[in-house]
Amino acid sequence: MTYANVTDVADELGRPITTAEELAQVNAWLRRTEATIRTRVADLDARVTDGILDSALVSSIEAAVVARKVLNPEGKQNEKIDDYSYGRTPAAATVDLALTDHEWALLLPQPASPSAFSTRPHFEPDAPAEVWT
Repeated sequence: MTYANVTDVADELGRPITTAEELAQVNAWLRRTEATIRTRVADLDARVTDGILDSALVSSIEAAVVARKVLNPEGKQNEKIDDYSYGRTPAAATVDLALTDHEWALLLPQPASPSAFSTRPHFEPDAPAEVWT
């Protein structure tokens, strides 16, 4: 069972998912998306249970990935008809059910380093001019 469901994807799309074919496709894409997430976050359920990750965050990421696929199943990046043209970013045009770098960063937060800003550069003034002569 995935964290997101068809209703979450429909909410992301702003329209209902009504046909049996689209319903089956969205469910398959949700399962594939979660399987992809679990390849990098093997302890996904434990992270959610322990409060490291919010289940609503996981659900929204899964729904967003699948909604991108629903909106652009062929992976078109640009389209031009006469004077009309339309373009998508490479991330939005991806055919795969791929997570963006930002989505991965949300799922795999890096622990804060306690010494990230604890060192200060040491300033040594130049030697007096008479030392060089």
